[in-house]
Amino acid sequence: MKLPRLVRVTLKIIGVVVLAIIIFVASAWIYFHPSFERTNGLVYGQRQGHDLTVDVVRPSKPNGLGVVLMVSGGWKSGAGSFRPWMMSPLLRRGYTVFAVYHISQPEVTVMDIAADMQRAVRYIRHHAKEHGVDPGRLGVTGGSSGGHLSLMLATRGGPGIPDATDPVDTESSTVQAVAIFYPVTDLLNLGKSTENLGDGGPPKSFVKGFGPEATNLAVWKVIGREMSPIFFVNSNLPPTLIYHGDADTLVPLDQSQRFQVEAEKAGRTVKLIVHPGGKHGWLSMLWDIRQFANWFDQYLLPSKN
Repeated sequence: MKLPRLVRVTLKIIGVVVLAIIIFVASAWIYFHPSFERTNGLVYGQRQGHDLTVDVVRPSKPNGLGVVLMVSGGWKSGAGSFRPWMMSPLLRRGYTVFAVYHISQPEVTVMDIAADMQRAVRYIRHHAKEHGVDPGRLGVTGGSSGGHLSLMLATRGGPGIPDATDPVDTESSTVQAVAIFYPVTDLLNLGKSTENLGDGGPPKSFVKGFGPEATNLAVWKVIGREMSPIFFVNSNLPPTLIYHGDADTLVPLDQSQRFQVEAEKAGRTVKLIVHPGGKHGWLSMLWDIRQFANWFDQYLLPSKN
């Protein structure tokens, strides 16, 4: 029995649509599952009896450069939680990803975490050649508290201790390029953040994370300033790319805008991309990471400098 022409045409259209969907899904799956080798749980330090670890994800076609990923949200982190598909644009571009974990606040303070991230970069740099990475060209990335920790490295990273007994501590903790999402930059001026109680104190959900003295406003002014990258922008700030949503109520856009202003005063490069309607995260962030790869290409690849 011959089907009516309209039915045949409709079935063909449905077939083409289904095929297109299959191709799209298959392509997306392939894109987000690049070939790599993963080494888990390398110990870069200790904190309160706990191992501090980093996972190394090396793509099948490495470009000889590394990006340090701050695995942190709300200054909380979980060893082994990194999923490589999240950084697939970087892996496909050849970047070896170093996923760094820390002990979560309030078990340790944010100050401890920031110090441990310095240690992590020193460790990665000390062992970079073992992983086929140039120790002089490291990028850093993360989002929210991971963005904050990235900027703490960008502004507070420095040379190693020449006479340190641990060779790791003789290494520099500087980074050479930054690409991040919605970072906290100024803890003393939280603005319209939902974390701002309006009393000049620490963000309300993270008071314990800044130690037992954080409720003392005199002490907090010291802690808050020390943990705010905006106060340490200088002529050594590496090129920085920031993506931030203009509807973010947790970390308002103002945090990144004011950081950019301070960078401009110091003659440094901070590119701010505002995501219209973006809150504290948005669906197309994985797509934006392709631009992170472009940024690292521009400022880390030898041929680009």
